[in-house]
Amino acid sequence: MNQSAVLKQLSAEWISADEFQAYGQLITPSADGKLFDETDALLKLDRGTPRFYIMHLTHRGRKFHKITRHQLCTQCLGSLEGKDWFIAVCPPSPKPQPEIDKMSVFRIPGNCFIKLEVGTWHAGPYFDHETVNFYNLELSDTNIVDHDTYDFLSEQNLEFEICDRL
Repeated sequence: MNQSAVLKQLSAEWISADEFQAYGQLITPSADGKLFDETDALLKLDRGTPRFYIMHLTHRGRKFHKITRHQLCTQCLGSLEGKDWFIAVCPPSPKPQPEIDKMSVFRIPGNCFIKLEVGTWHAGPYFDHETVNFYNLELSDTNIVDHDTYDFLSEQNLEFEICDRL
């Protein structure tokens, strides 16, 4: 890590459907038998074979300097065992880098999941727990052919740290 990097603190806010709308959808529990509507995850997985799996992640702290986007599909993420977590996001854009002034950080409770819109820049998941299992829905080759990453440290000498909102 570059010793002279500028550390920018980002305040996390609890996620809400309205606040997250620029980045994707917040999906919360619904009654069994509810018919499909706009509150369900509106998926784009038509460019390959969908992959639904569980990721086992260990504590990585709350600092980051890389952010990624997938331009061929939506991605759904949610934690298991009711554990809350954080994600930093920037809205989709045709630009080759995210717009820092539009970056937000959300704290997501363990009783829901998010769907990231196609092209949404994202860093995370981050969490305070020792380990968290996450379910992930994307395409089978997303991390091979659709993984556009921007490195703030090498490009702008920036690093970010997620903080709780006071």
